[in-house]
Amino acid sequence: MSHPERRLAELGLTLPEVVPPVAAYVPAVGSGAHVYVSGQVPLREGRLIAAGRLGDTVGVELAYECARQCALNALAALKAEIGDLAAVARVVKALVFVASTADFTQHPQVGDGASDLLRELFGDAGRHARSAVGVPSLPLGSPVELELLVEIR
Repeated sequence: MSHPERRLAELGLTLPEVVPPVAAYVPAVGSGAHVYVSGQVPLREGRLIAAGRLGDTVGVELAYECARQCALNALAALKAEIGDLAAVARVVKALVFVASTADFTQHPQVGDGASDLLRELFGDAGRHARSAVGVPSLPLGSPVELELLVEIR
């Protein structure tokens, strides 16, 4: 088992199965030394762990957990593409979409659910640039969606 996967086990987490695409795209695609991971929503065992919008029916704590699940799903797609998470040289960029009301402003705190997990797994290589953007809706009614750009060795 590679180091990031040992760390996952230490955290009591396991990589899920790759979430099948809900439309005409692939979960991840490599190009040169980079892998682009398609937007991942917080599906766990085939079901959203929450639905709705921040500032309305979903709170920040639950959305943080959703972002963490999005990161796990993204890592599953990444591993399927590259074979071993130990091949990650750096998480370059995370893009977090947050379904929210117009007056909600805590997008960064939601995105921390993904960012914190990536740093826990990859250390300094998990520190990344990030945008957290509010949107009126996301696929399947998800409160959070995450895209990743990762550099591989």
